[in-house]
Amino acid sequence: MAAGDSFATFTPFTAARINEVVTLLSADIYDGKGGVRSHLTIRKANTKGKLATRSIPIIEDLQSLLTKYQPQAGEVYLFPGRHGRGYITSDSAARVFRKACVRLGIEGASTHSFRRTALTQMSDNQIPLIVIAKVSGHHSLGELQEYLEVRDTQVLGAVSSLAILSPISNAGKVNLSRPVNSKA
Repeated sequence: MAAGDSFATFTPFTAARINEVVTLLSADIYDGKGGVRSHLTIRKANTKGKLATRSIPIIEDLQSLLTKYQPQAGEVYLFPGRHGRGYITSDSAARVFRKACVRLGIEGASTHSFRRTALTQMSDNQIPLIVIAKVSGHHSLGELQEYLEVRDTQVLGAVSSLAILSPISNAGKVNLSRPVNSKA
């Protein structure tokens, strides 16, 4: 897997922006012996608002991918640029991604889709928004909520939960639409 292709595999496990991923240092991922660290570090200088450094746990699946990728990692940057100089730019990574999408027949996806999907997946799994914001680096829940997709099945589930209020589905229970002492 080439450096340009691998960021796409890496990004969904971090919910990070593409620029945060391409600017990762190899030392932020691998220890001195080449082993994968327990957490990765996204440095403040590489975040959108340059407000705070954040640390994200490396889950087992990502650890496995990073172990396989380690021989290709750059000496300084995890995803080296052309001829091993610097890091692959966000624009170059986006170009690689668009070409892969065309090859695979995927329409409407962007490098930001990984971030949106990861954040929505956490929300779908009932992770508290404040925790998701810590992972994503959002400083307000309002900013975070712009990323979270609402699916038709979620809306149906929310409305279906109201069945508990229905006198029809609560057979044998008091009908709240008429008074208990009524003879009507």
